[in-house]
Amino acid sequence: MNDTDLGAYGDWLELACRQGGLFPRAVPGAATQRRVREILDVPDPEEESFVPVLCHSWQDGGLVGEVVSWSAGFGPRTEAYVLRPQGPGPFPGVLALHDHANVKYYGKEKIADGPDGPVPELARLRDKFYGGRAFANHLARRGFVVLAHDAFMWGSRRFPVDTRSEASRNQLEAFAAAQGRQVRELPESEKYDALARQLEHTVAKYCSLLDTSIAARICREDRIALGYLRSRPDVDTGRTGCVGLSGGGARAVLLRAVTGDVRAAVITGMMSSFQALLDRHVASHSWMLFPPGLSRIGDWPDIAACRAPAPILVQYLKGDELLPASGMMAAHRRLAEHYTAIGHPDCYSSHFVDGPHRFDIPMQEEAFGFLARWLTPGAR
Repeated sequence: MNDTDLGAYGDWLELACRQGGLFPRAVPGAATQRRVREILDVPDPEEESFVPVLCHSWQDGGLVGEVVSWSAGFGPRTEAYVLRPQGPGPFPGVLALHDHANVKYYGKEKIADGPDGPVPELARLRDKFYGGRAFANHLARRGFVVLAHDAFMWGSRRFPVDTRSEASRNQLEAFAAAQGRQVRELPESEKYDALARQLEHTVAKYCSLLDTSIAARICREDRIALGYLRSRPDVDTGRTGCVGLSGGGARAVLLRAVTGDVRAAVITGMMSSFQALLDRHVASHSWMLFPPGLSRIGDWPDIAACRAPAPILVQYLKGDELLPASGMMAAHRRLAEHYTAIGHPDCYSSHFVDGPHRFDIPMQEEAFGFLARWLTPGAR
């Protein structure tokens, strides 16, 4: 049995890389930043900010929560949770970026508790990937204003699906049968997520026709969220960062590449050389990781380092089923080389953790400490 994606076409990869000059070494600095911004369709100057609306507020012990929404310019309104300590601030701000995880019915709720507490349907996902807790709430209790918003295609920004069409019925029946259930037994969230897998490919096709990409659309909406976070009077605009696991880690890489407003970032379970992904680790990733044209600029760790010396913490999982060990080690070496070459090796932090793909409590605590080191008053 062939354990690669392309089988007999594996030789295409070497030919394409050789003829296309793919994955060159891109050094940190303005030139690389400019090229990434062009790939991700970032306007210059930045687009106007979108006015948020406060929908609801609540308190949970010493934590203040808000539900806010804004228009991203098209489609349904974006909904977000803002979590902060009591008091006037200003506090450092952090954008908490949710993952992909093939769960699109929910977005921010995967990593943050709102006014109604945890979503029971997400308990298994949280246990598997987040040590059973809402890390955004715990980070806010450490003295940060934390914003968790729904990304393009997720939660409040999800696309409609037609569950009545014959194709959808067949897809849902196959999904339910694989689990030994009937379609009528599936909650709406599971029905949506089963259909959303194919929908992502359809949206990617539309993006191509509209001369953009899923990664570019998500990055744009992350920039809008960051702009709102920095505009709040309870946030120290000079001390904002971001953190994310998996797809959230990919979002963190691209967001910090296109803006200088991310002072520190944590990238968990989403760092490898691109070339090491080829022929075995591409199909398991979403379109979030593959904006067209990026491979002509540099490798993934080059994109992550293009804002150096802005500090980053990269958490690698030794047993990560989504990323090859060789690719993670190659990325680590490249990142260390970039930061050393510009005289700031201390601004790149890394940790190779045993076990599978996750952002568990010890890793969260390490991330919180890193963000506190670089974002709290008195930090460098």
